[in-house]
Amino acid sequence: MKHLLNLLAAIALLVWGTHLVRTGVLRVFGSNLRQMLAVSMGNRFSAMLSGLGVTALVQSSTATALITASFVGQGLIALPAALAVMLGADVGTALMAVVFSLDLSWLSPLCIFLGVTLFIARQGHTVGDVGRVLIGLGLMLLALQLVSQATTVLTRNPAVQLMLEQLASDRMLEILLGAVLVVLSYSSLAVVLLTATLSLYVISVDVALGLVLGANLGSGLLAVLTTLRANVATRQVPLGNLVFKLLAVGVGVFLIPVWLRFVQPYVQDPAALTVLFHLSFNLMVAAIFIGLTQTVAGWVERLLPQSTATPLGRPNHLDPSALTTPSLAISCAAREAMHQADVVETMLRGVLTVIRTNDLKLSEDLRKLDDTVDSLYSAIKYYLTKLSRQQLSEEEGRRWTDIISFTINMEQVGDIVERVLIDIEDKKIRKGRDFSEAGLAEICELHARLIDNLRLGMSVFLNGSVRDAQKLLEEKARFRDLEREYATSHLARLSDKTLGSMESSSLHIDLISDLKRINSHICSIAYPILDSAGALAPSRLREQVKGQ
Repeated sequence: MKHLLNLLAAIALLVWGTHLVRTGVLRVFGSNLRQMLAVSMGNRFSAMLSGLGVTALVQSSTATALITASFVGQGLIALPAALAVMLGADVGTALMAVVFSLDLSWLSPLCIFLGVTLFIARQGHTVGDVGRVLIGLGLMLLALQLVSQATTVLTRNPAVQLMLEQLASDRMLEILLGAVLVVLSYSSLAVVLLTATLSLYVISVDVALGLVLGANLGSGLLAVLTTLRANVATRQVPLGNLVFKLLAVGVGVFLIPVWLRFVQPYVQDPAALTVLFHLSFNLMVAAIFIGLTQTVAGWVERLLPQSTATPLGRPNHLDPSALTTPSLAISCAAREAMHQADVVETMLRGVLTVIRTNDLKLSEDLRKLDDTVDSLYSAIKYYLTKLSRQQLSEEEGRRWTDIISFTINMEQVGDIVERVLIDIEDKKIRKGRDFSEAGLAEICELHARLIDNLRLGMSVFLNGSVRDAQKLLEEKARFRDLEREYATSHLARLSDKTLGSMESSSLHIDLISDLKRINSHICSIAYPILDSAGALAPSRLREQVKGQ
């Protein structure tokens, strides 16, 4: 029992090591990896090479599949090019299996020591993330040693030998077991390395190759399962890759005896035979299917007809498959936040039209948009909470906070606009009242400034410009001064007993006050940007207290 627990712990350590390497590399090179994929889509061969390179770094074809699928989901690359990337990704993970099968045990203590030192010294920075990668590499190498030691003891157990004899008699069982292990461990690389180690002491090479076929099938199935809740365009890439796997595994079952007959006389080591078969299999798949990506893409599009429109008639940017890459998920959330701001702008623009035309139907339609703003806020917030703050870099953490702050302000602006429209309906339209010419001109002036400030706020949120953020805060002061000036002017008109001003007095004062509140929320977008840049001045209150 103790030896079985040791083996399970070693397997868990191997899986955890691959996870640390994957998350560390994505945090250090995430944006560069995406850029590498994006610029290599000129032809299918360069796309395949980029997939190979990215996966060799990330050590996970599933992670590459999710990144590529998110690009297709956002309409950035075509499906055939994405399928070519996946062919390269499978070759990349097979190459890494060959590298890790070499005797690199001497590297394990060095990687762990350096990794822990860097991670503790600079946690939350790029150096700390590099330390995380080194820790993961060290743990993977250490885990392979522990697996080897544990399996040597277990092979002497008669019950284990009997179970393995049953496994050796069924190729389909081998494939199924390999696929299940990949889905459970979330790493085909870890399963292939484990299989290679077991082939030294526990299982025959023939069984190991069956498990390798299953591991390849499992990696395709894992990506499909991970993207089940994504939009159709995103799900097409994993499905196309799974089609490659199914066809290739169907052929590979019959090629195993042939491959062993030609290669085994030259390679005696069972572990080397296992990883070389894994590499040969994926090279074969890439060579055969690189010319058929367009055909397979057509099959997939017929199986999953693309329909990316949501009930709002637009693509949903909150791609669940992007959550494994924090920097990509942050970008997705920012795009959705910009759409939320567009809806708020539509509401805000419509306010002036309702005032001028007394259109109750338009007012009702605009108020309904607040439900859309609220639902977008909830969706963005829930999406971002799925990201572990510990996996975010310092810059990504700040952007995470900026997006949350922005969406909160937009949600509150939507609520205020809804209340403004209700007031206009109750106090102006239904009572048949109108603003005076001077009063309407003041409202139009404030409204125009408000629209300009909203656009400036969206620009500040998008590009993080400190200069624009400072300009936005300056507009806050100007708007406040205008609100006071127009309130005073309105009171003066009341003193002159101007009929329009007297009838609409309550609504006029409330309206310009609400516009000021909306402007304050918009200008609040500048604070996180200025705070990050250290450009916020100390508060006046603090200065006054010190002066006393």
